[in-house]
Amino acid sequence: MPVYDVLSYAPDAANSFSNHSIYLFARDARDRLTPNETQRTTLIVAACYIVAIAILWHIPYLTLILYPFKLLTVGFHEMSHALAGVLTCAHIHSIEIDPDEGGATHMSGGISWITLPAGYLGSSFIGAALIVCGFDTNASKVACLVLAGFFLFFLWWARREVLTWILIFLMAGLIVLFWFVAGGVALRYFILFIGVMSCMYVLWDVVDDTIARKVNGSDASSFAEICGCCPSQGLLSCSLRAVPYADFYNRLVWGVIWLLVAAGFFAAAIIIGIVAFKQSAAQQASDSQHFLPVPGSHSATLGLDWSPLLMVFSTVCTTLVMLNSL
Repeated sequence: MPVYDVLSYAPDAANSFSNHSIYLFARDARDRLTPNETQRTTLIVAACYIVAIAILWHIPYLTLILYPFKLLTVGFHEMSHALAGVLTCAHIHSIEIDPDEGGATHMSGGISWITLPAGYLGSSFIGAALIVCGFDTNASKVACLVLAGFFLFFLWWARREVLTWILIFLMAGLIVLFWFVAGGVALRYFILFIGVMSCMYVLWDVVDDTIARKVNGSDASSFAEICGCCPSQGLLSCSLRAVPYADFYNRLVWGVIWLLVAAGFFAAAIIIGIVAFKQSAAQQASDSQHFLPVPGSHSATLGLDWSPLLMVFSTVCTTLVMLNSL
């Protein structure tokens, strides 16, 4: 009776399921989406921010802690309107921030169905980007430099608003302060807080303007008047306007859509932050010593020059003085 070598029938290792491309892709995706210890700490801090914001939002007097950050988010909202207006060839006259946490962007021209939703969606996108940067110290430093440019544009369009100047100087002071704490780690959590606050404010603002209230005057009501609830179905939009409460239902539909988009931005920010920044806290601390280190630190004494940043700071100060004189 012939004897067969059973080993010859064993599947080749290269063709086994454990080495299949689909399996390897799934395993790599699982590894990338699994947060490490540093990222778990970041997620816990973000969750604490959400709980703290939700609590402070509704407690009298304590809600004043969030007041400057609410105004900053209003600034993100109005700045998004203005940027969308610039991209659609509108002329931006001015931006206003109201002490009652409201705002207005005065412009002429542009494309309304782009500039109107840009406030909610733009500030939500900004918040999501800041959340992503909040996962890494160097990314947070880059976010601060981008925010500095944002502040300059914002001050140009709102240069006659005293409240805007106070808000910008307060935020700039906090950024500089946290930049010096714990080698930039505090700055990372501060940027994370601004991002979470922005996303939370957008979610609440969309619900308050479109779902909870039945009054006109919001971006959603203006957008509903232009597009209806089915902008691609002109006949349907016209017929809905003849129905009682049609404006409210149109506003409600767009509010739900914008709410889902804003929530999607928030979820995407968490996923991107986990996938993109896998460095441990020790690795981030080491990397941050070689990118705009804190003056007086070991890396700064090794010859890393802060003069370019000081030059930028002096330029910003000069620009602010010029804007204030206009």
